[in-house]
This record gives sequence, structure tokens and C-alpha cells, in this order.
Amino acid sequence: MSVATSMEHEIDAAKHPWPEEVRLFRDEGRLEIDFDDGRKIKLSAEYLRVESPSAEVQGHGADQKKTIAGRRHVRIDAIEPVGNYAIRLKFDDKHDTGIFTWSYLYELGVNHREKWDAYLAALLYRGLSRDP
Repeated sequence: MSVATSMEHEIDAAKHPWPEEVRLFRDEGRLEIDFDDGRKIKLSAEYLRVESPSAEVQGHGADQKKTIAGRRHVRIDAIEPVGNYAIRLKFDDKHDTGIFTWSYLYELGVNHREKWDAYLAALLYRGLSRDP
């Protein structure tokens, strides 16, 4: 690797941590990702499903996000790589259209508490439940 390329990678890694290992715990409904900045992110299948980057969940604009209910027991059936920048998660409820970039997965981990609390509040506000 050239010095310029090496420096570019270091700059990119500083801005966008890169995954070193991805582990799926199918039975427990959890995905774990170790990033090269030392952060270890644990994300439940339910959380990933309700925060899917798909248009079905996010809509087509900032104010169109949908609250997805009844996914407490959803599991991830498979993980497929998408280039070197993302993964597609296939859930057992047949949802498989979200492409989770590494930076989005990192953001989900870093902002977990805020996003999860907002999701729970949205369920409550709409009279919905995490249970099917």
C-alpha cells in the first residue's frame, strides 16, 4: 500500500470506523460488530428491524418514518454482504430490503439509547405494542 493510500485509509477510518468482526447470534436475536476504533456494538434483531434503512420503514423523506410494531420476537435469518460498504439483513418476518451501511450500523450503536427511547415513545403515542 502506498503512503498516500495508507494515509487516506487512516483518515477514512477516523471518520468512519470499519468493522473488524461481525457475529450473528440467531437464537438470541442479536448482531454484534467489533469496529476498528475499539467499539463493540450489540444490536438486537428487533432494534435493527424497526430502524431498517429501507423505504418501508424510513419512507421517502425525513418526516415519513413509520413506527413498526409487533417485532419483539423477530430474528435475523441471514446476512449478505453488499460490496464492501454494507450488509443486507434478512429477517424471519420476510423483511429484507434494508441495506445497512457500516456507518449506519455504527450510528445505531452509538445512538442506541436515544433511538430506542424514541421508538418506545412512538409505540406508546400510537397505542402500539412490541408484541405481535
